[in-house]
Amino acid sequence: MSYITPYFNIAHQVQLPLPISLFLVGYVLGPLFFAPLSETYGRKMVMLSSFIFFTLSTLACAVAPTWPLFLVFRLCAGIGASCAIAVVGGLYADIYNDPVSRGRAFALFMSSTTLGPVVAPIISGFVSAVDWRLTFWVGLIIAGISLIAILFLPETYGPAILRHKAKRIRKESGNSQIFAPIELEKKGALQMITVILFRPLRMFLFEPIVLFSCLYLSYAYAIFYLFFTAYPIIFSGVYGMSPGVVGLAFLPIGMGSIIACGISVFYDTILQRAKNANARWALIEEYRRLPLACIGSPLCVISLFFLGWSTRQEVHWMVPMSAGLPFGVGFVLVFVALLNYLADAYEIFAASAMAATSCSRSIFGAVLPFAGYPMYNKLGIAWASSLLGFLSLAMTVVPFVFIKYGDRIRGASPFCQELKARERETAEAQRESSTDISVDAVVPTPIVKLEKGFEAKDKEIVPMV
Repeated sequence: MSYITPYFNIAHQVQLPLPISLFLVGYVLGPLFFAPLSETYGRKMVMLSSFIFFTLSTLACAVAPTWPLFLVFRLCAGIGASCAIAVVGGLYADIYNDPVSRGRAFALFMSSTTLGPVVAPIISGFVSAVDWRLTFWVGLIIAGISLIAILFLPETYGPAILRHKAKRIRKESGNSQIFAPIELEKKGALQMITVILFRPLRMFLFEPIVLFSCLYLSYAYAIFYLFFTAYPIIFSGVYGMSPGVVGLAFLPIGMGSIIACGISVFYDTILQRAKNANARWALIEEYRRLPLACIGSPLCVISLFFLGWSTRQEVHWMVPMSAGLPFGVGFVLVFVALLNYLADAYEIFAASAMAATSCSRSIFGAVLPFAGYPMYNKLGIAWASSLLGFLSLAMTVVPFVFIKYGDRIRGASPFCQELKARERETAEAQRESSTDISVDAVVPTPIVKLEKGFEAKDKEIVPMV
């Protein structure tokens, strides 16, 4: 920002956080559409189209002639970029039935997404000294390379895969009575608005697990993005560092995220051994994920107090900078634990639950940086960081409460009850089924096998597995 705002002659303090905040506003708007749409049309189409939109928006930022246009393109870039965060939870739930494998995938994903904001200030700090537009050209190159990989991403959403197979079988067999379950669901604008697009909002308002996970993750996320305001105040204001060197201060957070990934994998190993030994605690849903959050929560609190009270001219800059290490560990552990817990609890509705968390934390992340400059200027570095630490301390109760009462909360959840009902129906249908009609032997009868696990009966699909 120290290079962009002077270029556009922007000096007002309120406008300085706008490029970051509007990008995060895009993270609020995008998931409300992308996650539910991915549960209707499949993951690949939504992810591919949104990433193309993000890539074009990044290009537009690089050539934006005015400040208002630049802000509009930043908002568009945020909307496009938000799809990955909103959809990846459901995507991993599609791919990994084993909670241990899914947990490791989430840990790797969270560590990777943390490294992005950590490395970006370093690149922009040095590249922007030449020309701030070069920063976006670098981002565009990275986006172009990533787009190639997304083009080869297979569809993972089961109902969407069945829909594609149903279309192929209808075409090959000429039997128009073959349908995938998702094709029999009600369509239309009213259904899209009231059921699909409002699903994340309904989960946020009426699912306590989603609500309090959102609040905690939102606060942790907001602190992370507040560091983009706080670190220049601390390391430039107190220690006189240049913008490029200030970017290096984020490296301990990245190191902490890598350590957290290792801790998560180690815990999954312990959990797997306990499950193999039929240990009682390993069969409890809450103990599969939440202990990691119980470890990470206090680390976030400690890091904030450590950062605030170690920042003095007589104290070497490495001391406050090292506070980023426990924060990186705690931040990723909390995210890995709670996001995995949501995926385990809500399964096929995981993408909508992730959308709720993505929207709420992006709201916090977009708003809190506006308070950064006034808060640190009025309270000072020590007490501003302490205020964040006290609020973070209050949030640490969330995973402990989930461990204690999570099973009861899930038992009263309408979404979890619906999942259990589907599992019961599937099990009953499997017991009742005594024949397995092959797709290769399709004949024009009222009952036609669509795919292993489903059959069509007068355009109604009956689950078999």
